[in-house]
Amino acid sequence: MEYMRIYGVLVAVALLIIVVDARVRGGRGIEKYVTFGQNYVVKWGQGHVSTLHSGQEVDLYMDQSSGAGFQSRNLYGSGLFQMRIKVPGGNSAGVVTAFYLTSNGGNHDEIDFEFLGNNDGKPITLQTNVFANGEGNREERFHLWFNPIKHYHTYGILWNPYQIVFYVDNIPIRVYKNEKGVSYPSKPMQVEASLWNGDDWATDGGRTKVNWSYSPFIAHFQDFSGLSGCYIDGRSNDVAACGSSNYWWNAGKYQRLSGYEQKIYEHVRNKYMNYDYCTDRNKYQSPPRECY
Repeated sequence: MEYMRIYGVLVAVALLIIVVDARVRGGRGIEKYVTFGQNYVVKWGQGHVSTLHSGQEVDLYMDQSSGAGFQSRNLYGSGLFQMRIKVPGGNSAGVVTAFYLTSNGGNHDEIDFEFLGNNDGKPITLQTNVFANGEGNREERFHLWFNPIKHYHTYGILWNPYQIVFYVDNIPIRVYKNEKGVSYPSKPMQVEASLWNGDDWATDGGRTKVNWSYSPFIAHFQDFSGLSGCYIDGRSNDVAACGSSNYWWNAGKYQRLSGYEQKIYEHVRNKYMNYDYCTDRNKYQSPPRECY
């Protein structure tokens, strides 16, 4: 009986993941083949970037001289943005692998996935953050249900006028709602990825530094077709048109989690989240407005 109960749970979870996957893809089928250079350019650390398999994979390298990063060719005002990532293994304390949206200029907006490296054998931390008008400090951290150094996994950001949803393998792990009185990203943003030295804060609050004898550290990226977004003309900062319901990622079913998604979202947060700024009374005596 116990075996059958466990089997039933596994089947239910598998079906749920299929449902979530269908919602995230919007029923749009398999994306066409896209190389790195069609959607992205190297932003910095040109000597620390390798393009492999005819543009199907890009590796970023970090040693004591530099890390590296790349960015999308276009700016966006809304959309669903995904990438497959495998983070550096071994002793990666102080090393940060990032996938994020960010605006240009001052008082920037930003939506972050950041993988915080650790000493060999300790779990990698996935940190998420949201900046609006230059203000961040909205960190949530997770120890995932898998080891992100072993295999590629898909990380996605849905950003529309109603909500921001962080997805891991098409499972929602964080939701940030656009509600009255809450600061919300509203500037055109590019998609970026980077590998850099964050040892002044990333591991044990900056107490554990990068051990350069383990370098070069290598982060791997795939799936450069995962940009379903509303293009913004580089001469304009107006994102209002990108809120149109004509874009599928702004449609009604993307304005809130479905019942299926809500259940798995709550399970993931209860089991795998290990830090929430909303409950950090050392940082905030009263929770920020979006936490209610």
